[in-house]
Amino acid sequence: MSYKDYIKEVKDFPIEGVNFKDISPLLADEQTFRSSLVDMGKQVRLPNYWMGIDSRGYLFASSLATYFGGGVVCARKQGKTPGEFVSETYELEYGTATLELQPGNGQVVIVDDVLATGGTLQATNNLAEEAGYTVVGNLVLVDLKYVPRVDNFNLDVRSIVQYA
Repeated sequence: MSYKDYIKEVKDFPIEGVNFKDISPLLADEQTFRSSLVDMGKQVRLPNYWMGIDSRGYLFASSLATYFGGGVVCARKQGKTPGEFVSETYELEYGTATLELQPGNGQVVIVDDVLATGGTLQATNNLAEEAGYTVVGNLVLVDLKYVPRVDNFNLDVRSIVQYA
């Protein structure tokens, strides 16, 4: 099965010069979505928790937890985390962002939909360790290998779709 057949490219979104990979058609097709989850989960060591990155990472983390077992931990956008939390601000392709995470422990696989510059994934790894978790894997549906990574990016990331 070619998952790329279910990923639509939207030119100049969210800004001119950026081509957005829309995974909505993949998510909408029950068989394809299920197959992608199984293939993703086979790429990593099974953790205590699947850590989803706000917001599309939640879809994959929750689904992987349901299929493979384990809990779900949410790395949230700034201002969305109740109670005690740690935060990290980082650079995006077209701005900056801040993620927040409640303290905890256990082994996590960090999950998101697309890897572009790696800024969000690197920040989430830093945040997870600061919050007390042990990161045992990084997993995305799509890896945009042609996008230059941020300077401090040093992660082994597993994916089932790559664009070179």
